[in-house]
Parts: sequence; C-alpha cells; structure tokens
Amino acid sequence: MAKRFHIDTLDRRILGILAKEVRIPYTEIARLCNVTASAIHQRVQKLHENNILDSKTFRVDPQAIDYLALAYVGVQINLVKQKTHQEVFEHIKNIPEVVECHNVTGKYSFLLKIYAHTNEHLKQLLVENLQSIVEVVGTETFISLEEGFSRSLPVE
Repeated sequence: MAKRFHIDTLDRRILGILAKEVRIPYTEIARLCNVTASAIHQRVQKLHENNILDSKTFRVDPQAIDYLALAYVGVQINLVKQKTHQEVFEHIKNIPEVVECHNVTGKYSFLLKIYAHTNEHLKQLLVENLQSIVEVVGTETFISLEEGFSRSLPVE
C-alpha cells in the first residue's frame, strides 16, 4: 500500500489561499504565509506530484460555449454478466457531454452529470447515446434549473 502524502499546516494554508484565488502569484502566497516564494513553489510542486492539486483541470463556463442545459441522470443497468458494468461505463465514457460519472449505491448503477445545448439536445443524448445501450434498463433525469453554488472543500 502506497504511503499517503502528509499535508501539514503550511500546505493547508496554501491550499486555502489557492481555493479562494487560483491565479494568485506565488510571491503573494509567500507574503501571506511569511515564507519565500521558492518555498511556495516547492510546496505546490509536491502537492501536484502527490495528486493533492489537480494540474490537469481546465474549466470553461458551459454557457459561454452554448451548453445551456444541465442534467443529472441516474442509470439503471441489467447486470447480465460480470463485465456488464464496465462495458456500460466504457460506452458512457465515450459521450463527450457526460462530464462526470459516479458509481453509486441505491437503485442506480451510475449517476451522470450531462451538459447539452438545449433540452432537445439532452433528449437526443438520452435516447440515442444512453438508452440505446442494450444493458441500460432505465434512466431518470433531473434537470438543473439553476446552480445554487459550487465550491471546493475547506482545507484550513
């Protein structure tokens, strides 16, 4: 079992500052933490190397690129064989509008977060891309009317 990276007080402070303002210069973080900029750079690098910070994330406002509908979809699958779950997952992974896929407990096997241009586009995605998968026996769609808030977990 791999040893888990220990996050100390300074790391938590750095993460807290970055959570509030991701584009803040290292020199400003250093000033706020009363350490050198090179110390901040080294700490942030370690946080990236240990997958505490995700350097691969690039978030574009969906509405800016005309994705105006957001839905969460529960997917029920018929587990006819051991590999069914993974096969359905692979199908779902190939739908670009699905931005999150969670394995969940309860009546669904997966909970998806899907963006679509319009409700008609969402209907097309559901019918042609999800419900057409043989092992999918049902879906339930929850259309988001408005995002109340979105945030990172507190780290300080």
